[in-house]
Amino acid sequence: MQQVLDLFQEYNIYITAVMAIIILLLFIMVIVLFNSVSKVEKRYRKLMRGINNKNLEELINTYLDKVDSSLLIAEEAREISGAMKAQLGKCIQKFAVIRYKAFEDVGSDLSFSIALLDDKNDGIILTGIYARYESTTYAKPIDKGISRYDLSEEEEKVLKEAINK
Repeated sequence: MQQVLDLFQEYNIYITAVMAIIILLLFIMVIVLFNSVSKVEKRYRKLMRGINNKNLEELINTYLDKVDSSLLIAEEAREISGAMKAQLGKCIQKFAVIRYKAFEDVGSDLSFSIALLDDKNDGIILTGIYARYESTTYAKPIDKGISRYDLSEEEEKVLKEAINK
């Protein structure tokens, strides 16, 4: 133990000088760190001040409330869209028209057949037959692309055309 104390007394000046240098370096590091913390604190206070003196937490909460509100509105729109899609399936989506001459003694193509179908190929075929002294209109129901009534050549043609649309 005495040897260690003798060693310390012999190199006392050097040890003190090294410790003074280390203390000086640590003091400089503390000053630099205080300066850095001060800059970060200024930036933090500016960030927390936000816009129009509202702090950041209030702004974030406001925007989160808006996001929640938007999600509710989007869910309502999705439900309405689904309901509309179901209703649109029942609307006329496919149609075809053909005009033709039903009788040789009648001038123009005044007779017609119209197929009106939904997305499941349900609907009707309307046929108007024009003759010289009379005109007749027929309606034939269509179920899944098939009529339970006999169809004329023109009606079958207009039905196939509407189904293929």
